[in-house]
Amino acid sequence: MMTIGVVGAGVMGADIALLCAAHGMRVVLKDVDQAVLDKFAVELPQKLRGYKMMGCTFTRTAAQMLELVQATLDYAPLADVDWIIESAPENVELKQQVYAELARVCRADTYYAVNTSCIPITKLAAQMPDPSRVLGAHFMNPVPLKKAVEVVRGFHTSDASIEAAKGLLKQLGKNAIVVKDFPGFVANRLSHLFMNEAAFLVQDGVAKPAEIDAIFREGYGHKMGPLETADLIGLDTVLHSLDVLYQHYQDPKFRCCPLLRQMVDAGLHGKKSGRGFYDYNS
Repeated sequence: MMTIGVVGAGVMGADIALLCAAHGMRVVLKDVDQAVLDKFAVELPQKLRGYKMMGCTFTRTAAQMLELVQATLDYAPLADVDWIIESAPENVELKQQVYAELARVCRADTYYAVNTSCIPITKLAAQMPDPSRVLGAHFMNPVPLKKAVEVVRGFHTSDASIEAAKGLLKQLGKNAIVVKDFPGFVANRLSHLFMNEAAFLVQDGVAKPAEIDAIFREGYGHKMGPLETADLIGLDTVLHSLDVLYQHYQDPKFRCCPLLRQMVDAGLHGKKSGRGFYDYNS
């Protein structure tokens, strides 16, 4: 039985842990906040019911899945995992600290999958003892419902690591799409332009959020509009990713919409805070 270490139990990390446990894998779920780990256990039954209603064919119960998950505040339990899927917040310095700890405790043959939306894989892999075993695995949100995973080949990533990632993702019911290591990769270089420009449309009074999203759903056939997606991801996360893209490319097309920055400053972070472009409290 494969053992997966998931570092970071936030929105993405919790769903990745759920997905791995649903497919019978042992999971070591690491976070810095006990309340976040407790939240994962409390919310798992409800999230599992919701995903099943949306078409996921998971056969394990929440109780069976929780038996496969070891929640921890320490790095030590990650010493014997086959894979690390790192899903810490989108902050380069924070991720570098995480990888310094992982390099200290993990086995030499552990593979590392960086679940990032914009940060270059090569930059993080450079500090690892064997950067050939580090790659990007950009899961889409919500994780159980999205088929595609961007697998990002860093400068040193080996063919063997890419093939191992494809095998892991196949076991999880995912389709690995291999791309090169440029900030934002494919998905976020496109999606963040959509979300940012949609925020500009709201700021300029061209249309309301519901109208903009309806055009994307009903006109383009997207399942969600850009502002619904931004609220789901978290406006603070979208803002930070735009700043990362702007920093790396120095291209004004990634300049964050002032309204989006103001909303984040005001604490309107989307669904997780109860209010973003939409109100989730009513």
